[in-house]
Amino acid sequence: MSYLIVGLGNIGIEYADTRHNIGFMVLDAWAQASGIFFVSGRLGSVAETRHRGKKVLLLKPSTYMNLSGKAVNYWMQKEKIPIENLLVIVDDLALPLGTLRMRKQGSDGGHNGLKDIAGTLGTTAYSRLRMGIGDNFSKGRQIDYVLGSWSDEERKILPDLLIKAADASKSFVAIGPDRTMNMFNT
Repeated sequence: MSYLIVGLGNIGIEYADTRHNIGFMVLDAWAQASGIFFVSGRLGSVAETRHRGKKVLLLKPSTYMNLSGKAVNYWMQKEKIPIENLLVIVDDLALPLGTLRMRKQGSDGGHNGLKDIAGTLGTTAYSRLRMGIGDNFSKGRQIDYVLGSWSDEERKILPDLLIKAADASKSFVAIGPDRTMNMFNT
């Protein structure tokens, strides 16, 4: 049984340390803690690991956020991963920083990455882990905020948050979304 854990973000040094790339950051934290490495593959960087005897593919799409569905669909087909074994990690402005919210399905909430994945897969019935990044920006400054770097205050809690999100992703693989939601949704 294989799993695909997708961290959404944008490739390029100018996006590396931004709020919008928190999905990439979670997968990097998982890989670093597990001693595994990402390699460039088709439509993204991938790292393969095992968790509780199950094969797990970590994917950081190289298609940019708004075209994430193409990479997700390609790797699901290539690895024959069923939709119930897909987890997408994404930033969420509607949740306070530090909040984790896993759902088995739902709307895109205005997130272009989720919107493209749903459009490409033809369903919103896939699990996602929304990571709160807060909404500390003035009217009309949403893009600057999302694509902006973390503040010094935010950086203090980020390492623990990334580990907690990686743990929630591992829990998704080990015990499924329902029990994981009970344990990690804050």
